[in-house]
Amino acid sequence: MASDQKRLGWWVAAVLAAVGVMAFHLVWGDLNQDEGWYLYAAQRTWEGAWPYRDYAFTQGPLWPLLYSWLTPLVRWGGVLAGRVATACLGLMTAGLAARLAGRLTPDPQARPTAVFAAFCLAAIHPVQAYYMSVVKTYALSGLFLTAGLLLFPRVDDDRRALRAFASLWLLTAAAAVRGSAAVAVGIALAVLIAGDRNDRESLLGGLLGSAVGMVVFLLPFYLGSPEGFRFGLVEYHAGRTAGGWLSSLLLKAGFVSLVAQAFYAVGVLSGLAWWVRRATMGAPAKGERRWTLVGLTLAGMTLIHLAAPFPYDDYQVPVYPLAAAGAAALAASLPSWRPFLGPALLGAMGLAALASPLNQKWMVRERDRIWWRMKDRPPLFRLREAAAEIERLDPGGTTLLTQDLYLAVESRRRVPAGLELGPFSIFPGLSEDEAAARRVMTLDRLEALLREGPCPLAAFSGYGLAIRAPEIVELRPEERERLWTALQSRYRPVGEIPFFGQAGTTLTLWRREEAEERPQAGRRLGD
Repeated sequence: MASDQKRLGWWVAAVLAAVGVMAFHLVWGDLNQDEGWYLYAAQRTWEGAWPYRDYAFTQGPLWPLLYSWLTPLVRWGGVLAGRVATACLGLMTAGLAARLAGRLTPDPQARPTAVFAAFCLAAIHPVQAYYMSVVKTYALSGLFLTAGLLLFPRVDDDRRALRAFASLWLLTAAAAVRGSAAVAVGIALAVLIAGDRNDRESLLGGLLGSAVGMVVFLLPFYLGSPEGFRFGLVEYHAGRTAGGWLSSLLLKAGFVSLVAQAFYAVGVLSGLAWWVRRATMGAPAKGERRWTLVGLTLAGMTLIHLAAPFPYDDYQVPVYPLAAAGAAALAASLPSWRPFLGPALLGAMGLAALASPLNQKWMVRERDRIWWRMKDRPPLFRLREAAAEIERLDPGGTTLLTQDLYLAVESRRRVPAGLELGPFSIFPGLSEDEAAARRVMTLDRLEALLREGPCPLAAFSGYGLAIRAPEIVELRPEERERLWTALQSRYRPVGEIPFFGQAGTTLTLWRREEAEERPQAGRRLGD
């Protein structure tokens, strides 16, 4: 990366590539059920409700609190607006990862190459582009996590107490968004404790930062509803089951395999750079403690994710920027690599984004024997059409009986209390009192709701009246029959929207029998 003019040109190309990849996956990427109940939780918080106390929520309270500020934007632009805001956070996280790579690089001559290489690895990545734009906790927790590690103080820092305070405060914020980031708080404090004994300023600053973070971000919500808080952050996740040791083992093997497939570039680059450095320059000298913190955080959070009953590979999305920063710093430390490392990674990541299997997944609707059936429009647009149809059937309506909460968000409607977790709202194993305290549904409560028909319209996809929580298994046939019978006692179908939402199931629209202006039954939309 020779001249400033060339460097600027490469940066323009990298930023354009990152924005282009992000925009494609933002618009065409499949809908995810989590998007609905996350955005709905943010809207409820905007209206004055508190997570755990007034509605069920299974992630940290800081997410709905901060995203609630986006409610006017989401009410105007729907789920797409939520994705655009999330994508901005994702790009900011990639920028912070690039800065972190610079901090991990002691050689000033290597620093520009490390910064650029880390940005290419973190931002021009199809998996990251999707999961850092889809409305989940990943972008916000990744932003706080990366910022916290970036601010972690050096031993010789003049303002190390202040930097330690800010670092631990931000890491605690990451944990208050997504619980697995709590391991980063513990590791950061352990690194400070194990550091220079004369550096008590950093330790005191870090302890104070984490304490203030917990008091501000967590304590009010715990005091508001201790039982709901414990349920949302501990009991719900502990109650999920993989279905036996063999299934658990297979899921964990799948996690390792999928993570390797998604993030192989960083692994290959790190391994090759380490081998070349040892062969040509000897083992790297012991670096500053930020290297230790980054490595331990990456390993610790990965182990936490692997230990989950359902270890989805996308759990790694918030910690991937740390791996990108470390790999870029290590590769940039090789003088012979610096002239071509940045452009090579830009080209390689661009080609990887163009060749990603996700591109086909977003464009193909299904395979019929030897023929590929293509999507005629993005799932987000189909969601908008479904919301428009609901408005046509119920002009000016304010409520909707559904477990597809992204449809409630898109149509600007409220769902009955107890359904705030969307498809994961049904807890047959709880007593009525336990369900009421946790703001979720038992079979009896849901059956009564369906028979009472409080909403003029109902909308259920393949995810509706189907999932038993917290185990996340199918409801028993007799339980499903009981709920569907209750629904049909008060509602009748008035339309279908095929290939709707996550997994492309059929959305059936139902109208309460007493409602006026019944449209022709069986209308099929969007064919």
